[in-house]
Amino acid sequence: MASPDGASGVGGSPEETELSITLTLRMLMHGKVMAGGSKGETVKRIREQSSARITISEGSCPERITTITGSTDAVFRAVSMIAFKLEEDLGAGGDGVSAGRAPVTLRLVIPASQCGSLIGKAGAKIREIRESTGAQVQVAGDLLPNSTERAVTVSGVPDTIIQCVRQICAVILESPPKGATIPYHPGLSLGTILLSANQVRGHSISRG
Repeated sequence: MASPDGASGVGGSPEETELSITLTLRMLMHGKVMAGGSKGETVKRIREQSSARITISEGSCPERITTITGSTDAVFRAVSMIAFKLEEDLGAGGDGVSAGRAPVTLRLVIPASQCGSLIGKAGAKIREIRESTGAQVQVAGDLLPNSTERAVTVSGVPDTIIQCVRQICAVILESPPKGATIPYHPGLSLGTILLSANQVRGHSISRG
């Protein structure tokens, strides 16, 4: 049973408490996707129509962290709108109506301590999610640089992605992160990322 995370206690019945659960989902996205015009019309529209709180990390790097917070329904509405926006952008980049629908990819950022529950014993849980939704799901083996988070890549048509994200969220709500989470902040150059990865793996680089 998931406990309300920072939710304000409205009413006292178990049903109302369940509805008041606040979900926070972090995604790694290209900054242009959510901008949609000079004044960020896309993100404004998604905020208004989903009722979720959406923030986008600052920085000069192309990729940003998009954080979506709200009731589970509000978060899923926002994810749905983002998935359809990505599909629309893919279609606009091609020759209009192409054969079949191009798969959309979302990259969720999840504390590494929750990834074991998502994968399941001998990969049973992630296999179940793939089979029941039809989406491709990959959990990165390495931590994101300078963090204790991993990327979880979800690919498919928007409808399957939304089902998949719902199931992933159900797992992470049931298995809260263990210990402190060091959040990932994009912005390092590739060279720095490779160096960081080597330092983390080797852990033996010294100044002599």
